[in-house]
Amino acid sequence: MKNQEPDSPLETAERDFIALGIAVAAIILLVGTGGSVLPKALAAVLYSQSKPDVLLVNALLLNVALVIFGWRRYRELTLEIAERKRAEERARLLASTDPLTHCLNRRSMVEATEQARALAAMRGEALAYCMIDLDNFKHINDMHGHTIGDAVLVMLCERVQALLPREAKLARLGGDEFAFVMTYPAGQHERVDDLVIRLFERVSHPFELPELTIELTTSIGLATDYSLDGTIDPVIDAAALMHRADMALYHAKKQGRNRYFWFDASMEHELRFRNQIETGIRQGIARGEFVPFYEQQVDVQTGALLGFEMLARWRSPQLGLIKPEIFVPIAEEIGLITAMSESLMEQAFADAREWDDALTLSINISPVQLRDPWFSQRLLKKLVEANFPPQRLEIEITETCLHENIGLVRTMITSLRNQGIQISLDDFGTGYSSLEHLHNLPFDRIKIDRSFVSELREPDRRSGIVEAIISLGRGLNLPLTVEGVEDEEILNALKSMGRLKAQGYLYGQPEDAVAVRARLRAAGQLNTAAAPERVRDTDDTQTRSRTA
Repeated sequence: MKNQEPDSPLETAERDFIALGIAVAAIILLVGTGGSVLPKALAAVLYSQSKPDVLLVNALLLNVALVIFGWRRYRELTLEIAERKRAEERARLLASTDPLTHCLNRRSMVEATEQARALAAMRGEALAYCMIDLDNFKHINDMHGHTIGDAVLVMLCERVQALLPREAKLARLGGDEFAFVMTYPAGQHERVDDLVIRLFERVSHPFELPELTIELTTSIGLATDYSLDGTIDPVIDAAALMHRADMALYHAKKQGRNRYFWFDASMEHELRFRNQIETGIRQGIARGEFVPFYEQQVDVQTGALLGFEMLARWRSPQLGLIKPEIFVPIAEEIGLITAMSESLMEQAFADAREWDDALTLSINISPVQLRDPWFSQRLLKKLVEANFPPQRLEIEITETCLHENIGLVRTMITSLRNQGIQISLDDFGTGYSSLEHLHNLPFDRIKIDRSFVSELREPDRRSGIVEAIISLGRGLNLPLTVEGVEDEEILNALKSMGRLKAQGYLYGQPEDAVAVRARLRAAGQLNTAAAPERVRDTDDTQTRSRTA
């Protein structure tokens, strides 16, 4: 026999209304019995007449007890049921609303969107789903604490709610992400645009708190069920609208934040490509598909080869050879840049051991890696494992690294330089470096960004920025490397500016380890004593090292 699930207390209490029936029956019996017993009892007391029947007296008393019991039980049950219903209503409210801002939550927003779709369909209107995300809100929680962050979220919710139409529904989807859904006349997108513009203006006002003032920007993604052919698409449900608005929001953040976009099909293709890249990165690291390429660094005056800069490349079986500007930002976002970089460094150290001892190896370091306080220790461990001299290694960091945690960066730079590693400030002039950073941080070299060098291509025009950076380097006694040397005009202009190290396509495209090895062998710059034995794969597409 199957066990029956126990009834809920509320259902049990509702069925116990039989207690009321008991009380009513007892009252009826009381009236009948009392009509017979009470006159005789009063006569016996007042006039000393014969006593009433004992059995009837006992029945009367029992009826009185049943009336009291039944009525008390009924009253207790009605109070209990009312309290249970209030508790259920509170639970339903808590389950459907956000406890901080008291607007809808993610789960109830789906139901609210479907209700809005039904209302829009009845009126012949379109539906707009708007997703809002606060830009860099995590920094507020990190700097000022979650109490301040929560206060900002409550104020933001109040500002947005004040702008929305009466029938619009606002929800907090989680963290600093909000959404609202509203109906509007089909084809009149400008009404939603006007609302979003006013929302941007309202949110841009500082959030005045007792302790401090917070300034924020937002990114917004919009989606609608209104098709380009002028009809309402009944296939688009609440989940599809949320997904499309989320893709439009992602596009807005990618385009620089503090802006909004309506969803279009190209965004879906872009997001699908990104997901393909993410999956490929995860699989490619495990399969060894990320390999180092090397760009020559040459003395401007003599043309002598001084070393190489390592550049990451991805040999994807599906997409071919991919450059780092495609996959590095995504690897940073999904937290795989450290694993990728360390794999590339291991390969680069093994490759560079074959080179002449006078040749240096330059490696770019991601800002994400410099947030790790153990980065310098792990790098030094890699050098020891590869038996690679630290004096031949040059680490390149960008200016953006200097503004996230200057104290930690200074500690890492000092630790690495103490071991003989050279530190270069990459892409100088494109970020927010100050002379104070150059003066206080122990850099060994400055790299001039290629965007300034292109002006040297015109014979009658000299780049004042390049000359200023070169003068600055001389004043600080810092050697310089110039990127983007792509033709003889640029090279001739640089020769007149002094002793510089240069790199660029004028000296050749970046090459893989096999091509570099062949180049150095032909130039007599291969250190055969340190070179490991190379074994060619059977498909002749990859090489691997085998050390004794």
